[in-house]
Amino acid sequence: MKALLIVNPISGTSANAKQAAINAAREKLPKAGIDLEIVFTEHRGHATELAANAARSGTEIVIAAGGDGTVNETAQGLVFTNATMGIIPCGSGNGLARHLAIPMKPEKAIDVIIKGRSEKIDYCTANDETFFCTFGMGFDAAVSDRFASRPDSRGLRNYVRSAIEVFLTYKRQKYEIKTPNGDYRGPAFIVACCNASQYGNDAFIAPWASVSDGMVDVTILKSRTWLGHMLSGLQIMTGALGESSRVAHLRAPEVHIKRRPGPSHLDGEVASLGQEIHVKCLNKALKVFTPGEVKVKPFWRR
Repeated sequence: MKALLIVNPISGTSANAKQAAINAAREKLPKAGIDLEIVFTEHRGHATELAANAARSGTEIVIAAGGDGTVNETAQGLVFTNATMGIIPCGSGNGLARHLAIPMKPEKAIDVIIKGRSEKIDYCTANDETFFCTFGMGFDAAVSDRFASRPDSRGLRNYVRSAIEVFLTYKRQKYEIKTPNGDYRGPAFIVACCNASQYGNDAFIAPWASVSDGMVDVTILKSRTWLGHMLSGLQIMTGALGESSRVAHLRAPEVHIKRRPGPSHLDGEVASLGQEIHVKCLNKALKVFTPGEVKVKPFWRR
């Protein structure tokens, strides 16, 4: 059995984490009868090219070692192929890995691959741009935009710093959201279209979401005061976000959105998608090694 390990040398926050992933893969995979090749990405989109070429050539396992951007790119090259994706989390958020209960330690993440349990998961598109966790507009997208503009835009500390700076001045935007199962029209602080339950770092923007149900889960934070924003933020960080006067939720296979111009993000990466956006879910398109999805519970019930 052949495996390709794709490593992004500049993703995440620590070169040591990626070297640990490489070392663990070299040690464990050959002992499990897996012929390992390691390659480093050289530019944006390279992981997609490498993964697609590997799948076409018959490589059975393609592993992404990096952050959410590397996972996204690698997965794009593997959708609707026979290859199975492995994830070794080496990023600052690791949203999809955390949703799928993949361990954060490289050795244990590789053990998941060796055990060989896989499942088919969904992915989504926003105006044909791919995401596997979340597509966001509003405050979270403005934070991603600020974060990306920093010369040292790495790590949770800088992300929190960007969030505080944006929070002090951000104002809600108006949205028109239509789905086959319900609509929303009005102002919102955040509109997040979700395949997985979280942004990363166990920040649960859609605790009810599943990556295998064929649905886009839309979380709309309507809060209009600083106190409301802070309460919603606390609920996101504790896994307790639910329906309330501050939160609306839509679930459908497709979503149409109209809004004013502004930043967006796809799995944390800044994107420019215009004023009208069509989001859709493609069901069970990617095979991934996983110990199983996590059912999110508020922290006091864990």
